[in-house]
Amino acid sequence: MDIILTGDRPTGRLHLGHYVGSLKRRVEMQNSGKYDKIYIMIADAQALTDNADNIDKVRNNIAEVALDYMSCGIDPKKATIFIQSQIPELFELTAYYMNLVTVSRVQRNPTVKNEIQMRGFKQSIPVGFFTYPISQAADITAFKANIVPVGEDQLPMLEQTREIVRSFNTIYKEVLVEPQAVLPDNAVCSRLPGLDGAAKMSKSLGNCIYLADSANDIKKKVQSMFTDQTHLHIEDHGHTENNPVFIYLDAFCKDEHFAAFLPTYANLDEMKAHYRRGGLGDGTVKKFLNEILQNELKPIRERREMLAQDVGEVFNILRQGSLASKAVAEQTLAEVKSAMGINYFKK
Repeated sequence: MDIILTGDRPTGRLHLGHYVGSLKRRVEMQNSGKYDKIYIMIADAQALTDNADNIDKVRNNIAEVALDYMSCGIDPKKATIFIQSQIPELFELTAYYMNLVTVSRVQRNPTVKNEIQMRGFKQSIPVGFFTYPISQAADITAFKANIVPVGEDQLPMLEQTREIVRSFNTIYKEVLVEPQAVLPDNAVCSRLPGLDGAAKMSKSLGNCIYLADSANDIKKKVQSMFTDQTHLHIEDHGHTENNPVFIYLDAFCKDEHFAAFLPTYANLDEMKAHYRRGGLGDGTVKKFLNEILQNELKPIRERREMLAQDVGEVFNILRQGSLASKAVAEQTLAEVKSAMGINYFKK
């Protein structure tokens, strides 16, 4: 069976980085008919590892993330959306897996090191945050997911899961399934930069375009984007490499967008060549990017507004998804405890 597990932390509404990095791909995979089951997790317990003193932030964003999912095309009839904290079996699995991983191994995880540095924890790292790669392993293996769509920055996390699976299956019994990563088709989409030129679009850095942003907000944010800092005048030679506006165009632009919004050029290569030799202003490039993003996000925003009219139904979908997911996790946990020989009272 081909089973997908993926998800997001509910620490804010989802943004373009989520959309091109994984969400758009999830919808394509869901609609392909190639996969037996798709589980999409709202990782509220993981979000609490660095928001324990701000529970309202996490709780209030559960509906926001669910709305973003469904407005982008995630269909509850084809994919199971659930809330992590409602599946206690995940936390019992985490406890067992902790015994298979050393402190030094977690410390070497590049994703953990980057996240710790970004949040400025230094030595004040919450234990839950430090061990969240092990929690992720529990999430993935509970559903025996063999396919995990991720961005490139999450590959070390997935490798940690694979190591835990191999250790468990070797020490006890072959129960767990080793997952494989699925990266975005477009390499640019693996890590969309922030509007400020930072390496990554991040809710915590406030450098995002959100899927729920109004048309006016999107326009303002595009106009404020960093470009090539040496391109001071229209006639100056420009650089398209490491230029956030052109990186976004690499992620979103198609040849048909030129026919619709900027018929001066046939494709992005022609536009880039003009920018490099001089004579093309940042204002024109940003205006074109804005047109593309408005075209992409308008239907998503309209669907979201419609779904938001009945938040009760959104939570009903999450409740049903959580109940279905709990049943699956219960079965995996029973198999794990049997393999370990700790199902003491089972007849």
